[in-house]
Amino acid sequence: MLSTILSAFTVADIRKKLAFTALLLALYRLGSHIPVPGVNSNAVQQVQEQFGGGGVLNFLNVFSGGGLSRIALFALGIMPYITASIILQLLTVVVPSLEKLQKEGEVGQQRITQYTRYLTVGLAFAQAIGYVFLFKSFSSNAGTPLISPFNVGTVFLIVLSLTAGTVLLMWMGELITQRGIGNGISLMIFASIVSGLPNGISQWWNSPDAVFKVMMPFIALAVIAAIVFIQEGQRRIPIQYAKRVIGRRMTQGGQTYLPLRVNMAGVIPVIFAASIMAFPPTVGQLLNTPWATDFSNFFSPSKWPYLVGESIFIIIFTYFYTAVTFNPVDQADNLKKYGGFIPGVRPGRPTAEFLDRILARLTFPGALYLAAVAALPTILISQTSATFYFGGTSILIVIGVALDTMKQLEAQLMMRNYEGFLK
Repeated sequence: MLSTILSAFTVADIRKKLAFTALLLALYRLGSHIPVPGVNSNAVQQVQEQFGGGGVLNFLNVFSGGGLSRIALFALGIMPYITASIILQLLTVVVPSLEKLQKEGEVGQQRITQYTRYLTVGLAFAQAIGYVFLFKSFSSNAGTPLISPFNVGTVFLIVLSLTAGTVLLMWMGELITQRGIGNGISLMIFASIVSGLPNGISQWWNSPDAVFKVMMPFIALAVIAAIVFIQEGQRRIPIQYAKRVIGRRMTQGGQTYLPLRVNMAGVIPVIFAASIMAFPPTVGQLLNTPWATDFSNFFSPSKWPYLVGESIFIIIFTYFYTAVTFNPVDQADNLKKYGGFIPGVRPGRPTAEFLDRILARLTFPGALYLAAVAALPTILISQTSATFYFGGTSILIVIGVALDTMKQLEAQLMMRNYEGFLK
């Protein structure tokens, strides 16, 4: 890995892409510390006390890189865009017009992306309004006005600033994907989680629980090893290509393989599940009534109802996202079109059924692995008296995004090496 990173800095084009990605991520971290206008900075410290204890606000604060507790410009983070993406992907299965757009290739995908942006603005605006009233209730309980004066103009200014921050993040994420290295949205979540790592290490080191202090490094290493092992695991399906006559030339047949990964969905199901499971307790916090507070505490990220719901959604989204990204029928048709076949399996429909059967067997352990890695570390940490919150979901996202980014970096280097060989 280190050799790949060092080799990347020797190529001018890749070096520019890495610098561009680092610059936008640095701007993202800067925006997480810039307070929105209309907020009393002296009262923010009192509000930050509401984010302790591993509740849903602390969980959402991790994904915003601490911007939510600071009521910063990027307090909402990129989560409204992820929620909008989930809604649009689910609607493509239900709404025929969206399903037709999805099959139209790049033009249809651009239209769906446009709908996702519009929905992101609406969700960010509604979420910003809820957070403004939630912060007002926090400051009322603390005795210090956080928003002064609390009128329509000030509220609208804060809501507009938070919504604009989310739109700016969405644009920056797309720029990283197009002109940088890696997936921009995933890298922003990666940067948000990693920014809290020093604080997490400090809490671990100063923890009074001796068992937690000793076991935590071993738990982290075991989780990282399991993630890397499963993420890199694949089933290689042998493919045989027959000799073909193209024009006046006879092409030689050959052997290759079709790699089917154990976890083809990556960390996307974990991000989707975390976004959905964070919605009910967030609504409970925003309503700020006794029954809503109890409901929010019931779905706290460290309690079993949240972990069970998150595990179920992870399994569902793993199957859903795998079905979206890999179509056995299309793969079988492409193999048949180019003269390829799986030894011992007839081309066409039998090949599609064979691939579908193999994919179903691979997806099930992959989904269980994602659910287990997301839940088990959180369960182990919750059994101790430690206040550390950097659970399995966060570790899974960090390692998964790092692996995917490294693969894209290696692919970029390989392209440059091929150009050198041709010269």
